[in-house]
Amino acid sequence: MDALEARDDSDQHDIELGNSMQLIAFMIGEQVYGVEITTVREIRAWNGATPLPNTQDYVRGVINLRGTIVPIFDLRARFGDGLTNTTKNHVVVVMSVGEKWVGVLVDAVSDILTISKKDVHKVPEGDSMDSELLNGIVTHDNKMVGLIDLDAIVSVVKTET
Repeated sequence: MDALEARDDSDQHDIELGNSMQLIAFMIGEQVYGVEITTVREIRAWNGATPLPNTQDYVRGVINLRGTIVPIFDLRARFGDGLTNTTKNHVVVVMSVGEKWVGVLVDAVSDILTISKKDVHKVPEGDSMDSELLNGIVTHDNKMVGLIDLDAIVSVVKTET
């Protein structure tokens, strides 16, 4: 019991020292992903997007968010699992990536997590699309949470003409 209490004290100490980060967690199917809360600007219901010609299939289109044109990326499709069959329950998480705003279409926002930075593990090497699009993996409440690499998610590979 003392070891468990010591672990809890250590985690609290990490949080006090700024060795932690907060994540917005969201679902794609049964998988949980997260992004740093500081990047999130808005969470909104899925209301469709205006499609753009000659874009990758994971670019659902754009929305006009109070005068700002925001591209919407289908996260399921970006991970190579096909287009999301959208319903009124899907949401768009609008985030800032550098100077740009982008939206990602997800099944649901599930939680706000506070994690210790020391608990973040490297993504295992492999040919998986996931390993290219994630910064790390962390375990929270017995679930694996993939930490999204926003720069990789929004980098659009040009289609060959």
